[in-house]
This record gives sequence, structure tokens and C-alpha cells, in this order.
Amino acid sequence: AKIAEIEAEYARTQKNKATNGHLGLLKAKIAKLRREMLTEGSSSGGGGGGGEGFDVKKAGDTRVGLVGFPSVGKSTLLTTLTGTFSEAASYEFTTLTAIPGTLKYRGAKIQVLDLPGIIEGAKDGKGRGRQVISAARTCDMILIVLDCMKPVTHKRIIEQELAGFGIRLNQTPPEIVFRKKDKGGVNYQELVPQTKGLSRDQCTKILKEFRISSADIVLRGDYDVDAFIDIVNGDCKYMPSLYVMNKIDQLTIEELDIIDQMPHHVPISSFHKWNIDMLMEEIWNYLQMMRIYTKPKGQIPDYEEPVVLHATRPTVEAFCNRLHRNIMKEFLHAWVW
Repeated sequence: AKIAEIEAEYARTQKNKATNGHLGLLKAKIAKLRREMLTEGSSSGGGGGGGEGFDVKKAGDTRVGLVGFPSVGKSTLLTTLTGTFSEAASYEFTTLTAIPGTLKYRGAKIQVLDLPGIIEGAKDGKGRGRQVISAARTCDMILIVLDCMKPVTHKRIIEQELAGFGIRLNQTPPEIVFRKKDKGGVNYQELVPQTKGLSRDQCTKILKEFRISSADIVLRGDYDVDAFIDIVNGDCKYMPSLYVMNKIDQLTIEELDIIDQMPHHVPISSFHKWNIDMLMEEIWNYLQMMRIYTKPKGQIPDYEEPVVLHATRPTVEAFCNRLHRNIMKEFLHAWVW
């Protein structure tokens, strides 16, 4: 109810330079309340998955979540990709829990989660929305499955629902240094001129909303209020996403040309298994996975079973832990080439 009131006030307020400070404070209040909701939901629902039927154990090298409105073909897509049966029917809300499957591609084992359909207002708890989005946050990538025959506005609604719970799609974390201190006030420094409304005064007001009186802030880029709130809030998850445009078998060539202008999309037909190869290729590219082959001493490298890591943050420790948890205790050195 509090969030709805603040959002209503935000909608009523005119957007101009004079109201930028007030709007920034309203955004900070909403972000703070949403973080509290997420914390309460995870503590009462048993952690990672957020409730009965959603707490799926992570398996494989990475995890991909299928998110979308009811009856857009998520269950059929899971069956097509992994061979795992997920009930599909002509009525909505066929899937009521998170159903996992495993896709093997280029030596990697990719866990795919078929999540129940979300509806508008999911971020506020409608239709078990919090559990669905909490489970989506445990993924390394999101596939937003859209029905080509439905309005394109569905894409925007799903983006807003995910953003409401701190999921940032196809974005990189802002280069903002933020360190809380016990005393000393706010030490503000900008390395790039700020043209999007962020200033020392605005940052101080936002920190006050979070009950922070002393901190070091360094802005290494030109950012808006939302980016700063994300950093202070500290609960945002940045992940790659693909828009899977399903049921293209019902479209004309002209309509396909229009869809082709959308960024980060792959057109498919999960029922007819059209363009599934391209979808798997794009999943691999967006996940930025890398294969590492082990070489026993005095033997040729083992090209059959690679160790797969995320290319964005590969470490020797992560590699060793993939082989066995006890290796790091006895680790001395390694050859990497």
C-alpha cells in the first residue's frame, strides 16, 4: 500500500528541473521499500527460490530462466530445449511451480528453469509474482518468452515487473564508487560532468533517505538518479537477457520484418522447432561462457569433458572448485595456456 501511494504521488508530480530532487527522493523510498519486501519474502520462503515449489537446487554450469506471461509457450520451449516434460495446455497458469531441465551445448550443462507465468502487478505480489521473480534472480540469464500474436506492450510490462525487483536486463553496473563510513560526512567527487540531474545535494538527500550520513562517492561516468539509487540499495542484479519471439509460424514475412528491428531478440517456433539452433547459439553468446580443457601430466589434453566457466569472471580458484572442493587446500601452482 505504501509503495502504491508513493508511485501515485510520483505519477502526479510534474517532471522538470525544479522537481528533480523530490522525484529522486520518491524513487529512493520506493527502492528501499522494495528491498525490504524482497528481504522479507526470501526469509519467509526459504531463501533462493522464494517458496514451496520454487527452491530448485542449482545444477550444471549456469542457469537460464524462462519468464513470460501465461500461455506464451514457455513449457513447450523447455521440452524442446531439454527434453524435460512440462505440462502444456490451452488454458492459462498450466505451470504452477519452477520446473528445471538441463540443456547440453558445446560441452556445457545449462540448467533451464520454466517459471510460472507472471502477470501485471507481479512485483507487488500478485499471482505469486514475488516467488517467480525471486527465482528469476537466481538465474545467470533471463529468456523473456513473448507471443508474437500478442501486443508488444507485454515486453515493456515484463521489463517493469523485473526492474521493480532489482533485475537490470542487458545493463552493466554503473562505475560509481560508494563506501559507507562511520563519520566524516559525505565526500563527493565526480570525474565526469553530470548532465542527468545527479549532484552532491541530490546524492546527500538520497543517502539521508537510506539513513546514511557519511560516505565516499566517486562518479566515474555520467549517471542519473536511478543508477545511484541502485548502487546505494545494493540489491540489483545485472544479467543478460534475450527476447524469445515465439509462434512465428502464425506471422507473415512483413510482420517478421517489423519484429526483426527489436534488439536482443530471437524469433522461434517452439512447437515446430524452428530456429532453435540460433536460439541456443545466442544463449551461449550472451552467457559469455568459456571452455577450459585439462591436460594430465605427460598426456594429451582431454577434449571430451571441458570445465565451463563464465568468461566475465574466470579464476583459477573457481576452476579448481569445479573439479573438487578440496583441491584448493593442496593447491600450489598451475600451468595455463
